[in-house]
Amino acid sequence: MTALRKLRRGPATTGPFQRFLASPLVWLLVAFNVGVLVWILLSSTKTTRELIAAPWALPHTIHWDNYARAWSAGNFGPAAINSVVLVTATAAATIALAAPAGYALSRLGARSASPMTSFFAIGLGVPAQAIFLPLYAVMSQLGLVDSLWGLWLLYTATSMPFAVFFLTGFFRSLPAELEEAAALDGATSWYTFWRIMLPLARSGIITLVLLNVIGHWGETFFALVFIQTQSLQTLPLAMLGFIQQMQYSGADWGGMFAGIAIVVLPLVALYVWLGRRIIEGMTLGSGK
Repeated sequence: MTALRKLRRGPATTGPFQRFLASPLVWLLVAFNVGVLVWILLSSTKTTRELIAAPWALPHTIHWDNYARAWSAGNFGPAAINSVVLVTATAAATIALAAPAGYALSRLGARSASPMTSFFAIGLGVPAQAIFLPLYAVMSQLGLVDSLWGLWLLYTATSMPFAVFFLTGFFRSLPAELEEAAALDGATSWYTFWRIMLPLARSGIITLVLLNVIGHWGETFFALVFIQTQSLQTLPLAMLGFIQQMQYSGADWGGMFAGIAIVVLPLVALYVWLGRRIIEGMTLGSGK
């Protein structure tokens, strides 16, 4: 009853004045982000002279060769394959480890469940800059520096705090009566999780996969520290290498913006396609 009263009082806390201020700010932020994306796309089809002379004007001629030049000069082909494999493997491993852990913390009822959930939540506040030196020392001794395997392990490990914390809350929002009915039918805990609860958590899992992909597709810090070989570079590192080439071969601003578009557009397309899933999953996961 207390929860119902809180839910009923919730909408009343947002008055007309707050909505009057919040709505324009949200739309202003959306317009700014869309404007930046459109400007990058338009700049990627201009020549360097056009960008310097009229950076805000529309291009006189569409120069699609900027994309071909950026793709070849930046070595984006192998880098794109590395990024796709790395991001896909990281998302799969994160779900495979975080889903059972989140379900156990939300349902087993052990006294240590809440402290362990808090322990994972604390991991969200640890900055990457504070741990990369000990991580580099350990991974160097294990021979995992300058290796996609090592970067995959690193990405998976750093994804676990948020993944477990998120899925724990999501599994708590699912009805426990289904598990009780499955137990009465003689189903084991593993069978209940795999055949009943995991399919019900599909929205949360899809949301977590999308957030994981978005977070690691453009990740630069760990990749820059742990990868030195050009053939193992990811797309962000290839983009940085292409920008460094401009220092010696002359400014190619059209090609640089084309390279930025190559890195950014897959994420934009993914979000436009499945953005509603992210909102749906995060809304359902906050039910309890």
